[in-house]
Amino acid sequence: MVPLHVIVLPGGGYHRHAPHEGEPVADWLRGLGYAASVFEYPVLTRHPAVLDAVRAEVRRVRAAGAERVGLLGFSAGGHAAGHAAYAPGASDVERVDLAVLCYPVVSMMLETHRGSRVNLLGADAGWDARRATSLDLLVTASAPPTFVWHTAEDAVVPVQHSYLLGMALAGASVPHELHVLPGVVHGVGLAEGEPAGEWTALCADWLARVA
Repeated sequence: MVPLHVIVLPGGGYHRHAPHEGEPVADWLRGLGYAASVFEYPVLTRHPAVLDAVRAEVRRVRAAGAERVGLLGFSAGGHAAGHAAYAPGASDVERVDLAVLCYPVVSMMLETHRGSRVNLLGADAGWDARRATSLDLLVTASAPPTFVWHTAEDAVVPVQHSYLLGMALAGASVPHELHVLPGVVHGVGLAEGEPAGEWTALCADWLARVA
């Protein structure tokens, strides 16, 4: 197996970092045999600060010896991970080998999740800025393999976000998996003891195939 380092990006609406979506997830990844670290990207700051910071962290991890680098993000952290994976302009050392997006904020064109959009782009963000930061509009055939999961009745970041991304990945023929699992509550992390907790086994199987 080629060594893989996964950078974990917790959620928090671009105004904080949810602890249960950080180190516990990195521990789970280490238990699967991968290197993993948590990156607390900047919050309450405007685009492109987050994108620049995540790309810098990918460069740092590669410089430290990682041969392959993946991003795993939750909610707004899922947006940050997907943005770094799909946005144009990445150098060779900034490109990631895979992405795992967990109930991600995908579209800045939708009204949900407004908090993430306002914190990243400002309350008066125009349509051009919103289009330029919508993951589904950034996907191209060069996007890395992607694993996406969402709970079916998430009322905070509706599953529509992941459906939009899934259609974009399929349209660009990007290798991917999209799983919609039972659940209502947003921000469940590893979801231990809940039906949505199946995502960890599904993701472990996917990582074993693509990593």
